[in-house]
Amino acid sequence: MSLVVTPTEIQEVLIIEPKVFGDERGCFFESFNARQFEESTGLKRTFVQDNHSRSARNVLRGLHYQIRHPQGKLVRVVAGEVFDVAVDLRKSSPTFGKWIGATLSAVNKRQLWVPEGFAHGFMVTSEYAEFLYKTTDYWFPADERSLNWNDRQLNIDWPLNGEPILALKDAMAPTLDALTELFE
Repeated sequence: MSLVVTPTEIQEVLIIEPKVFGDERGCFFESFNARQFEESTGLKRTFVQDNHSRSARNVLRGLHYQIRHPQGKLVRVVAGEVFDVAVDLRKSSPTFGKWIGATLSAVNKRQLWVPEGFAHGFMVTSEYAEFLYKTTDYWFPADERSLNWNDRQLNIDWPLNGEPILALKDAMAPTLDALTELFE
């Protein structure tokens, strides 16, 4: 079984598509295989935590990152559909402040690799979505930071249908220019 790995406009952010085997009974695929992940992406990562969220239509979660314990994230959707976004927060990167977005769904079975040094968020575009992600470091609430989802400098093209539903921390998050803690 092989993975199809497609670099995005930000080379380090990858779209990963598993080989899906289907027939009249349904389908089967490996949602994660460490050896295949390393062989297909060239990345050797140890995932230490799996997270699962369920959100309603128009819920926007993010943009989040951890400053002292940066997390790489391998994200996917098992029910519904989301628009997933990664923003480069590495000051020395030629793509600093740039973002990429991808539609992830239970139907397309795509995954997105969001490397350490990026802010991450998603917006639910279906009635609801169940979102799963593996992380390369644990969640440290004291290290979590947020970047404003609607920063004019970023100009993210969210597929909005009305106002998004936000957590208070996301609604109050600073813009890129106001961030005091970034990655080198």
